[in-house]
Amino acid sequence: MPPRVLLVEDDQTLMRSLAYILEQDGFTVRMSGSGEEALETAREFMPDLILLDVKLPGISGYDVSRILRQDYRTSGIFIVMLTGRTLTADIIRGLESFADDYITKPFDPQVLTARIRAVLRRKAKIDDPPPAVLKRGLVTVNLESHEVTVGIRPVPLTKTEFDMLVCLTRRPNIVLSRSQILSAIREDDYAITERIVDYQISGLRRKLREAGECIETIRGVGYKFRA
Repeated sequence: MPPRVLLVEDDQTLMRSLAYILEQDGFTVRMSGSGEEALETAREFMPDLILLDVKLPGISGYDVSRILRQDYRTSGIFIVMLTGRTLTADIIRGLESFADDYITKPFDPQVLTARIRAVLRRKAKIDDPPPAVLKRGLVTVNLESHEVTVGIRPVPLTKTEFDMLVCLTRRPNIVLSRSQILSAIREDDYAITERIVDYQISGLRRKLREAGECIETIRGVGYKFRA
């Protein structure tokens, strides 16, 4: 199958030119003109790589990258940021937003496609697929069946609780802010606030019982799952 690329760019002329270049080089291309549209298309198209402009209408490319990385459904998609910003601080910010590479404009089309293929080759070097089951101490989370157990005891969770637990257990021992957790669990049609995160965490701890203490509150910052 040809590699699938989602091209996210608000300059329509540049986007069409890039799409033509990539299609001529054998890629299957979809296009999005805003951050919000990019998130929706990424979840539906599931590309191998996203070529992502930083400056977009609505949410920025930085935020798009962060949200995709925190969603277990899209966390494995490669992200290459494409931008006219050349300052070292901007490049560092892009890479710290979980981008896999950062290309500045203007660029040579052949260099662009070569960099994209170099990033995609990393996928071929991964011997094992991402785990469908996360095991963290007594807690087991099955991403495919949406089932959670503590030891051998099944733990029924709501969708929000399940998504929250996945967010925490995918990155054990790393502190996640409430806003980061929100980005991972919020649905487009579901309004949720940072105060609700605390409420959901409290309920999740109760359901996990003895394993609930693994979810630690980091005062003034957020939460982490201790593994």
